[in-house]
Order: sequence, then C-alpha cells, then structure tokens
Amino acid sequence: MTSTSVVILMADDDADDRELTREALVESRLLNDLHFVEDGVQLLDYLHHRGVYSRPGSAPRPGVILLDLNMPRKDGREALREIKADPELRNIPIVVLTTSKADEDIAQSYDLGANSFISKPVTFEGLVDVLPGLGNYWFDIVELPPEAPGG
Repeated sequence: MTSTSVVILMADDDADDRELTREALVESRLLNDLHFVEDGVQLLDYLHHRGVYSRPGSAPRPGVILLDLNMPRKDGREALREIKADPELRNIPIVVLTTSKADEDIAQSYDLGANSFISKPVTFEGLVDVLPGLGNYWFDIVELPPEAPGG
C-alpha cells in the first residue's frame, strides 16, 4: 500500500492544530487524503456514515485515525472505546496525537486499544519532524488491514 492511497482522518477540536497538521503533512511530502472532524460525535458520525457524512463518498474509510484526547461533546477516550468495541471499525489503526504526556493518559489509551500514542510537538518544526516517521511507519512499513466489506 502506498502513502498516497491511505486516508487519514484527524479528530481534533483545535482549528490551528488541524491546519498545522495539514501543512506539516504537505511539508513532509505525505500526500494522503486528509479528512477532519472536530469531536468524538463527528468522528463516530463519519465512521458510521451518519448525518452530514451520509452522502456517498463523503466519508471514505480511513486507513489511520489521528485522535486527540481532549475534545468537546465526546472526548477521544470515549470515541476510542466505542471504535474498538465495534467489530466493523476496531481494525482501523488509531494513533493518539495529543498534548498530554500524562502516564495515566498513555496507559489508558493503550488499554482502550490505541495502536500508538504521540505527544503533539509544540512547534510546527517539531510536527514536521514527527510526521515523516509516522507516515513511514503507518504507510510504508506496516501492512494495514483491508477495508471491511461495505466500509
């Protein structure tokens, strides 16, 4: 699977973080199809093709989800728990990408089924440094699960 074929879905309520991630992906030459949601409710709607995501083609199945923990309405922990409990969604890799460095958040994220935990770099340059490694690992090295039927 090549990096240009993997859909990235980022769940983050901070518009600046979303834009910095988009710019850092471009700077890192990761030309993936990038989609954004702003909270856990939108994330689950996207994954289940509900509401604004019910139009065909509006919510392609992600190859990886970048998940912030601290979001309104439904936080990343709750969304992670629901995704990993759903047989149709649980094989989507989830990378927690959050400002937290708390041991409790790291342990809980892995307990809930996160595939990786990355503390957000505080600078754009730091993000540009991290994303190529993330992209190399998730899009070039590991074999991602095939899309589920009907997904």
